[in-house]
Amino acid sequence: MGVILATSRSFSDGDLDLIERARAAGHEIVRGPAHHDLGELAPLLAAADGWIAGTGPVTDEHLAAAPGLRVIARYGVGTESVDLAAAERRGIPVTNTPGANADAVADHALALMLAALRFIPDGDRRVRAGDWAVRRGRELGAATVGIVGFGRIGQGVARRLSGFGSRVLAADPYLPADRIAELGAEPVDVDDLFRTADVITLHAPGGQRLVDAERLDGIRPGTVLVNTARPDLVDERALAAALRDGRLGAYAADTLDGDTAASASPLLDADLAERVIVTPHLGAQTTQAVDNMGSMSLDDVLAVLAGRAPAHPVVPRT
Repeated sequence: MGVILATSRSFSDGDLDLIERARAAGHEIVRGPAHHDLGELAPLLAAADGWIAGTGPVTDEHLAAAPGLRVIARYGVGTESVDLAAAERRGIPVTNTPGANADAVADHALALMLAALRFIPDGDRRVRAGDWAVRRGRELGAATVGIVGFGRIGQGVARRLSGFGSRVLAADPYLPADRIAELGAEPVDVDDLFRTADVITLHAPGGQRLVDAERLDGIRPGTVLVNTARPDLVDERALAAALRDGRLGAYAADTLDGDTAASASPLLDADLAERVIVTPHLGAQTTQAVDNMGSMSLDDVLAVLAGRAPAHPVVPRT
C-alpha cells in the first residue's frame, strides 16, 4: 500500500469521500500540518509516495526528506510556494488544480460587489444597534464593471454580470481583444478601465502592483474596488487615503496584506468600517470547490503512482 501525505486542511472535507477513493486504489491517506513545518513533516515525508500539498512552502529541503516521493499535487492553483526547479531536478512531477475554484471565487466577487453597493454589512451592524436609517445604494445593473485579469475567474464574473445587465470591460495583456469580445466583455487597457469603471474587480496574478496612489488619482469618485485575488496587487495605505477623501467609495476584499497577522492594516481602522468589507479567504471555500480541488489533486497523484501521466502538470513544464 502506498502512502499519500495530505497537508491541506480541507482535503476530503466536502461531499466526496476521497479517503475511501484512495484506499480503493490501494493507498493510504496520512494527514500532515498545513504550515509544512519541516521538523514535523520530516517523518511523514520519509514514508510518502505522493504529496497533496496545501499552501505551506515546499522547499528543496522538504524534497530531500522524501526519498520515495514520486509526485506533488498542489491543492489549488498557485504554485509560488513550491520550489519547482528543485522538483524538476529531482524528477518529481508537480500538478495543480486549475479552474477548480473558479466558480466559487466568481460568486464571491459578485457577493462583495453587491455587499458594497448596497451597504449590506453596515446595514446589518446598524440594525443590531437599533438604527434603521436608510442608506441609498446603487444597482449593479446600472454600473460599468471593469475586470482586471480575464482568465477563468474573470470570465466567470463576466457571465454572471450578463444577468444583471451591467456594461462589462476587461483588461488582460495575455488575451487578444477579439477573444475578450467573444467572451462577453469590451476589451480596454488597464488605465482606461480604471478611469471608466464604476466597479473594478481584480483577478490578476500576484507579484505586481495594480492599484497605487497614482492610479487612484484617475478613478471616478465613488468607485468600488473588489479584490478576491492577492493582497500585493494594492497599496493599502493609498487605498485608505482614497477612501477617506472620497475618491474610492468602498473596498471589498477576501484578503489583506499579512492576512491573519493583518490587524495593523490601515484598512481596518475604525473610521473606515462603513466603507471596507473584508472576508477571511472565503472565496474558494465552497463544498463544490473543495470537492473539485480534492478530486483533481488526488486523481493526478493516483495517475502518477499507477504509471500514467497526470492531467494537470506544472512540472514537467508543458
